Amino acid sequence: MLDRRNFLKSSMGAGAVAIAASCGILTPISVSAAWNKAAFEAKTMDVSGATASDAIKIKAPDIAENGAVVPVTISTTIADAESISIYTEKNGTPLTAVFNFGDMTEAYASTRIKMGKTSNVVAVVNAAGKQYKAHKEVKVTIGGCGG
Repeated sequence: MLDRRNFLKSSMGAGAVAIAASCGILTPISVSAAWNKAAFEAKTMDVSGATASDAIKIKAPDIAENGAVVPVTISTTIADAESISIYTEKNGTPLTAVFNFGDMTEAYASTRIKMGKTSNVVAVVNAAGKQYKAHKEVKVTIGGCGG
């Protein structure tokens, strides 16, 4: 049950969003990230130009009970990290997610991914014009991509 204070906070927040949307301040173009359709539709993964790095940490379960929701957290201490891409090697479309970072932000991403079967989860970090990678195998007992 909502108490009065939480109700008022929620109402004010919703009102502010509605006003911003009606004034054209909050438009889908201004709040959505650039979409690289070709990259997310690619059927193969090529990270051969990336250098293996111990500075990238992948936190994921060794065994995923359900491939439909596999929690994955990527972090790195590589200086000037611009983005983290997550690939699932044996998925039909390997690129799973891309996280872009601004200046002075911590390179950290946490999400849940779908995995069709046991596979390597590969993290690629772009930093200062170079690519770095790390991987971790996740065993899937129940497939999440139609399996």
